[in-house]
Amino acid sequence: MFTSKASVPLMKMYTTTSEREADVRELKIMLENQKEQVPAACTDNVPGDVEKGGTLGGDTVAVCCSAPLPPVKDGGGEERIKEELEFRVSDVPPPHLCVLFGLQQVLLSISSTISIPIIVSQLICVRGSDLATSEIMSTFLFMCGVCTILQVIVGVRLPIIQGGCHKFIPAITALMSIPQWRCPTDDSLAGSANTTLNVTLDDSREIWQSRMREIQGGIMIASLTQVLIGCTGLLGWLLRFIGPMTICPTIALVGLSLIDVSLGFCEKHWGIAALTLFLVVLFSLYLRNINVPFPVYQRKKGCTTVKYPIFKLLPVILAVMIAWLFCGILTATNVLSDNPDDREYEARTDASQNVLDVSKWFFFPYPGQWGMPTVSAASYMGMLAATLTSIIESVGDYYACARISGEPPPPAHAVNRGISIEGIGSLISGAVGSGGATTSYSQNVGAIGFTKVASRAAFVTAGIIFLLCGIFGKFGALLTMMPKPVLGGIVVISFGMVTSVGLSNLQFVNLSSGRNLCIIGLSLLLGLMIPRYLQKNKDAINTGNDELDQVITVLLNTSMFVGGVVGFVLDNTVPGTPEERGLLKWRRKVTEPSTDDSTFTESVYDLPFITPFLYRHRIFRYFPFCPSFRFRCTSCRNVA
Repeated sequence: MFTSKASVPLMKMYTTTSEREADVRELKIMLENQKEQVPAACTDNVPGDVEKGGTLGGDTVAVCCSAPLPPVKDGGGEERIKEELEFRVSDVPPPHLCVLFGLQQVLLSISSTISIPIIVSQLICVRGSDLATSEIMSTFLFMCGVCTILQVIVGVRLPIIQGGCHKFIPAITALMSIPQWRCPTDDSLAGSANTTLNVTLDDSREIWQSRMREIQGGIMIASLTQVLIGCTGLLGWLLRFIGPMTICPTIALVGLSLIDVSLGFCEKHWGIAALTLFLVVLFSLYLRNINVPFPVYQRKKGCTTVKYPIFKLLPVILAVMIAWLFCGILTATNVLSDNPDDREYEARTDASQNVLDVSKWFFFPYPGQWGMPTVSAASYMGMLAATLTSIIESVGDYYACARISGEPPPPAHAVNRGISIEGIGSLISGAVGSGGATTSYSQNVGAIGFTKVASRAAFVTAGIIFLLCGIFGKFGALLTMMPKPVLGGIVVISFGMVTSVGLSNLQFVNLSSGRNLCIIGLSLLLGLMIPRYLQKNKDAINTGNDELDQVITVLLNTSMFVGGVVGFVLDNTVPGTPEERGLLKWRRKVTEPSTDDSTFTESVYDLPFITPFLYRHRIFRYFPFCPSFRFRCTSCRNVA
């Protein structure tokens, strides 16, 4: 094996001469484009017969290089980022700092996470049962911890938080709009009372648990599909047909389609919702560059002050605390109505007071706690649309996280493994009945840039904190007591950010092209118009087959599916150059790093303890999720 003075030895093994020659040509093209010379350490250690195309051991050809060349655009920006970080990916901070850093990441993501079980609880007809909502929330927080730990240790092995995926909410909303799953009216419940005397607590639990089981089944089967995509390496093939013109309307419609959900929370008290939204904007945008001094004690300096960008790090938490306190003052002074029938009653801090009394101190989720999951074609197709969208966004998060952490772009095996672990995590989430799936959180990836902490240990600690939040039932119950208009203000800013993340993909395309403007406009408009039409005309789909009607209804009721399919079909059929479609810049960002680094072994992405074993056995080279796997992306070369 060849070694170099610059880094860990790297080697790529070939079984055919043609494969070696193809990669040699690709390496030469890469070097010419970057206008760099091969490091001397590489050529010094390579025997002449190998440089000329010789063989080692008869059937194996080796090509080596000492280290990845620094990107030309940023002039070796990875090293500069590493120097700015307080803790790099492989660093382990002291235990007390790990706890603080982990808590910080939890606070950044928990506001987006807790909104999902609350929304799902309303969709599955959890009425007047704060205990059920708190149990669902505890389950969701528990699974966020499990998935985060799995992703950081076994998955892509980058500092990434796994939180609740909002993309499943439109699919769940569409599924629950089917006549079979619509919430029963008070009249229908009264009708059942004629035969059963009254609707017991067990009956009310069965109403929402049956709907939860249907959601569980769809999520589990869709998650198995995600695991299959990751384990087989199908992602590289899918990316050949998916570009920014497909991703933009798909993600943007996730936020736009949830306007009614945001409205339902805000209308409880528009003043409090506006206050919460104003505080978030004030802290995160206007005051983000203001550092607040805090008194600390240091052994060398004694009592001193340290300035901390608290408004930048904790804008949501500060806004929630202030707005919640304001609601408490209005509740104590009886300014808010104490009549449960009034709309503003849910702005009171004691509207869900009984939930603390009935909730459990300890709650441990387990598979099948709501019963055996049920599966239907309608639930699977709806959840699959959300899953595919989540996969594409997660790939972007992986590369963004590597870039902001000062690490090389993740190789193909790390991306495949990360997608597989996300699928496994969502599969477990469906089995235990969390009411949703998990995905990588972009806001936590961005937070690494200003917290300067990219340590895997800190993010594992964050996962442990999530676990504890889910196990202690009283904590989940406390979160459900958040006044609804306060949650409404947070939901508005969260869904707005989701929409803007989708629209940000337009930076890769030519917005002066009438072709692109037409595709984007049609995708967004049809994605909003068709679901709204079906909501007004419940029986518009009638093929004569009830099962087929349900599948079509769920898919056409899912805005992101309609918009994504329209964008996908038009972008791949309407003539346009790769540069006009944004494919060159898009694939350079998402896919090409894997090809550039395919010759190199990045130890940060290797699996702990077992990587040497995997390299010793040739069979593992054919598993797309193993570090010894070698992937060649021919689609990128064809596009370029």
